Amino acid sequence: MGEGIGFQKIIMKATPSKSLVVRINLVFLAFFLVVYAGLLLRPSSMFGNSVGSPLIRCSDVRECHHKREDGVKMKVVLEEKARDRRSRPSRGQEMESPSFMEEVVGRGGKNKIGMINMDEDDVIEWGRYGDTVPIRYDRVSALFEWKDLFPEWIDEEEESDVPSCPEIPMPDFEVYETLDVVVAKLPCRSPEEGWNRDLGRLQAHLVAAGAAARRGRREPGGRKVRVLLWSRCRPMLELFRCNDLVRKEGDWWLYEPDLNRLDQKMTLPVGSCRLALPLWGQGINEVYDLSNILTTTATVRREAYATVLHSSESYVCGAIALAQSLLRTGTKRDLILLIDASISEVKRAALAAAGWQIRLIRRIRNPRAEKHTYNEYNYSKFRLWQLTDYDKVIFIDSDIVVLRNLDLLFHFPQISATGNDNSIFNSGIMVIEPSSCTFKILMNSRKDIVSYNGGDQGFLNEIFVWWHRLPRRVNFLKNFWSNTTAERSVKEQLFGSDPPKLYAIHYLGWKPWLCYRDYDCNWDVVEQKVYASDVAHRRWWRFHDEAMDEGLRRFCALTERRRTDLNWERRRARRMGLADGHWRINITDPRRLRSNLMA
Repeated sequence: MGEGIGFQKIIMKATPSKSLVVRINLVFLAFFLVVYAGLLLRPSSMFGNSVGSPLIRCSDVRECHHKREDGVKMKVVLEEKARDRRSRPSRGQEMESPSFMEEVVGRGGKNKIGMINMDEDDVIEWGRYGDTVPIRYDRVSALFEWKDLFPEWIDEEEESDVPSCPEIPMPDFEVYETLDVVVAKLPCRSPEEGWNRDLGRLQAHLVAAGAAARRGRREPGGRKVRVLLWSRCRPMLELFRCNDLVRKEGDWWLYEPDLNRLDQKMTLPVGSCRLALPLWGQGINEVYDLSNILTTTATVRREAYATVLHSSESYVCGAIALAQSLLRTGTKRDLILLIDASISEVKRAALAAAGWQIRLIRRIRNPRAEKHTYNEYNYSKFRLWQLTDYDKVIFIDSDIVVLRNLDLLFHFPQISATGNDNSIFNSGIMVIEPSSCTFKILMNSRKDIVSYNGGDQGFLNEIFVWWHRLPRRVNFLKNFWSNTTAERSVKEQLFGSDPPKLYAIHYLGWKPWLCYRDYDCNWDVVEQKVYASDVAHRRWWRFHDEAMDEGLRRFCALTERRRTDLNWERRRARRMGLADGHWRINITDPRRLRSNLMA
């Protein structure tokens, strides 16, 4: 009996209590719930990561094939990995393969087909054309905005910080085999406001372009990868050029991309958050190392500088100065001037003597502009895309003077430009690639696109939303928006530096040749004071005196009407007692007395 009682005590000690068992079960249940929730949040699908497709986060697309998780990352991307479902093509959309698919891949099923943003049912269906290869990537964070990729300002000179870009998740292209066809479903939220600045849309384009550039077949003289895109709206011209479009059927767009061009695009920063062209070495006078730039071709290309004059002769003097300033930098590129019938024969001859090769154009009206306004025909700039006898054109506004050679910019793709306000570029100097089909797209979009400023700059920024930032010294705007002593001190030093530290000065507001030589007449108009700089003004006139052919200077004379307006503005400034006191300066400019016989 005693032994039995002892044995029961041992059993009681060895057996856990009921409450302990319950606690252990609850712990295991919680553990499995956590694991299950994790699997639900990160499924193995076309859109997420999987074993064999490690996540790569890239601030430069060129780094996507080697940069791993140890890079510097934007906090928002790390904190929020949820997919932007607004940008994901919805399930249930009919997406039958195009009728020409067998022509694309041929018969035999030996093709490797990269599938991007495709549902699993779609992948199974496409298996009859070859071996389908899902290309997986994490969606860009929903907390990530377009302005993060295209900020209004960056510290280009790296005075206090090194500019960096937030990171867009990209696949590790190195783990994939050579692809014969890349098929991608692209999101399109049109006609929602801001649909063309959808980060999910940009990311899908970059993945498709990266797959073609990194893993696409490129046999010399033989087979090359094709890209087949499904999208309700036109794929981004910045990556998939209309020149490379070989067929369209319904929402299907078939491209045979120029892989050299795609290669170059994929070496550039993912936005204007970093310079596409870093400043020229540590010292501004050092020549930039061209070996750092991936060019599009090894052959000799046709390249030109160009500007446009239309509707008025008031910019003829500026165009003469622009041509002479370009030639002074030593460029050997052609200088092309597009003019309409408003420019007289006498002034055409002067422009030709200045160095321009003249081509006549018909003006293009802005259908949204009121009659007889400044922007009524400013869509005439679209004619630049008709210069198809050139591979690259650098457009320069005729109110700009070039101080240093800009030929380096021909190594950069369309659209490369300096920043303006918000997320847009300034169209005063921009690299473009002439194309008849691009011109047609611009023309067909005139009635649909609303320009933020009513002009060509606002329009072009809606067509080309993915652009590449050039240093502001390439197109240095003469303005003082912050209106601080520090801003004026820095800019005036740059305007007056000799040898020049700026590559070009963009004369906003009243132009130097429309003012008296004695001072910048923007001082006399209250709303124009943000453009006033006597230092920049003197620089233009020094160029006029030292570099412009003497026989061409007379085309910078003042018209009777402009002289009258200048005198009236001076009198009004005197009556208002403007504190800067420029209205007190005695005018010595001989043009104050001489009529413009050429007007």
